[in-house]
Order: sequence, then structure tokens, then C-alpha cells
Amino acid sequence: MANEKIILGIDPGTTIMGFGLIKVVNKKMEFLQMNELLLQKYDDPYIKLKLIFERTIELIDTYHPDEIAIEAPFFGKNVQSMLKLGRAQGVAMAAGLSRQIPITEYLPKKIKMAITGNGNASKEQVARMLQSTLGLKSLPKNLDSTDGLAAAVCHFYNEGRIEIGKSYTGWDAFVKQNANKVKKQ
Repeated sequence: MANEKIILGIDPGTTIMGFGLIKVVNKKMEFLQMNELLLQKYDDPYIKLKLIFERTIELIDTYHPDEIAIEAPFFGKNVQSMLKLGRAQGVAMAAGLSRQIPITEYLPKKIKMAITGNGNASKEQVARMLQSTLGLKSLPKNLDSTDGLAAAVCHFYNEGRIEIGKSYTGWDAFVKQNANKVKKQ
């Protein structure tokens, strides 16, 4: 029997959530799907979070990924944007954790470096490299889906490395690894 697994990559966002799936068979990648969840038409931020959670659960129930790779929010100057992005990421992570799927976070620079060899590559450069590597016939208009796909491919490339990022196997592991970050009052 072939050694295979499915990796779901997620680029969280409150306007567009991009995602991509690859299947790894005997250490070779196969493209499965990429798409995006469009959220700009919703004004209520809680509805957006609910939709992110539900779509992530739907992807998990449909494709049964063995692992999830998620792009970690980068630290910007706009605190409100960071909070919104962190919530979107947290909801997607909660969906995976609720199904006991191991999750690994990658910084955007690490994903870009894994795909293009340049941590400062543009979204277009990442998309074109994925197109070449996976034999994609065309690229989407919005590149959020290729960013999600890039997270999955980055995870594949980093498989077996000792230090690949923050990884959680369930709620207990998440709480243990993050307990020191919560201030007790």
C-alpha cells in the first residue's frame, strides 16, 4: 500500500480565506484543490468567523486531511488588523483541533522561502512557482488560494525537519504550549 497523506493549507483572512489541498503519495506531491472563501459581502465580524469555521470543517469532512498548515499572522503596525487576522486564524485552528488534526503554523517569509527560495517574494512569484511545480493550468484572479496552497507545499517541504514551526495535535497540546502566554489575574 502506498504511503499517502493529505495536507490542507490555509491562508486565514477576514476578507478572503484562501485554502489549498495536496496529496502526498510516496513522498511526491499531487495537487487536489485550491479555492477561497469570499467574506467581503458580510459586515458582521462574527458571521465571518462562523463561516470560516464552517468552511474549514467542511473541507476537513470532505477531504480528511492528515495535517493542516496555516499561515501565521505577520506583525504589522495596524493592531485592529492583527486582531481580526488572529481571530480568523484561531477559528480555522479551532476547527482542525476539534477534529484532532495536527496543525503547524508558518510565518509568511518561511512559506515564501520554501516555495521560491526568497523570503521576500511577491504573491505573484509564489503563485507562478506553484503553477510550475504542481503543473497548474491556470492561476486564480485572487492569489489568496495560492497562498493557502503554498502553506501546504511549505509543510510538505519541511516534513521531517526538527524545527518546522509551532505544532499542535489537539486542544491539550495547544493549551500546554500557550499556557505561559496567558496572564493570570
